[in-house]
Amino acid sequence: MSKLLTSPDGTPASRLAFGTMQFGGRADAGASRAMFDACIAAGITHFDTAHVYNDGASEELLGGMLGDQRDRLIIATKAAYTGGGSKKNIHDSFAISRQRLNMDMVDILYMHRFDPNTDLHESMEAMAELKSQGLIRYVGVSNFAAWQVVKAINIAAKFDIAINILQPMYNLVKRQAEVEILPMCADQGVACAPYSPLGGGLLTGKYASGGGGRLTEDDRYAARYGLDWMHQAAVGLSEVAADVGVDPATLAVAWAAAHPMGPTPIISARSAEQLAPSLDALSYEMNPELYARLAALSPTPPPATDRIEEQV
Repeated sequence: MSKLLTSPDGTPASRLAFGTMQFGGRADAGASRAMFDACIAAGITHFDTAHVYNDGASEELLGGMLGDQRDRLIIATKAAYTGGGSKKNIHDSFAISRQRLNMDMVDILYMHRFDPNTDLHESMEAMAELKSQGLIRYVGVSNFAAWQVVKAINIAAKFDIAINILQPMYNLVKRQAEVEILPMCADQGVACAPYSPLGGGLLTGKYASGGGGRLTEDDRYAARYGLDWMHQAAVGLSEVAADVGVDPATLAVAWAAAHPMGPTPIISARSAEQLAPSLDALSYEMNPELYARLAALSPTPPPATDRIEEQV
């Protein structure tokens, strides 16, 4: 199993994390503050942002909310989504992120995506330097394939650091992580904080009822969740949710969190009202029968080997 991350004062990571991608964008300062307060009240201790979110507004708003609670929280940001994985880009962007967050030290720094054009030794050396300087506590990677994570683990070891956490995409209609990423995390002791447990809002059921959101506003999300079977799965999820008397968003988040590897899904929203069903997943007990019923709504990805006769 993955190692449990803790805050500076030793507070353990919560079962869910909160992603501030909407702070300063689709969520104004007031809505952002209301969501932060709702997360704190619910027991969330893990908050995630990135250098590129809303031109820095996400980091600035989050940093301004921490106050005297900072040491009991795990704060994560990400570098090198743009500009490549060079040492200079990682150092420069992270320096700006720390300034925006108004933090001397950030708990987790992710390399936001794999850069095939930069030697990963250079990127990991940058991370090692930041850790040795006391500027970060944990090293993470985001949007890496399993082989890229293992490559990073081996290179990081040369600099006496570890890859502590991975941030992949994972939800009921995006299950590729089950094939190699989640087993790799379990085997290598890497924590996993998957994003998009609601599939850009698809799994809330709002699009089936004519609602709007990222799938209607963002071409990337429209393409990512554009297959008919995904929308059929969302309808099926809503039907199961109605049957068991639970909000579909609660079920979707709880399902993602119930994988045996023990991931920590990153929830998000535009308002505290929209966030509430996802927060309810913190205390929702997903039994094996319901987990299997939900899993049956979408295709199980094929195994990583073609020797299917050997699969249990």
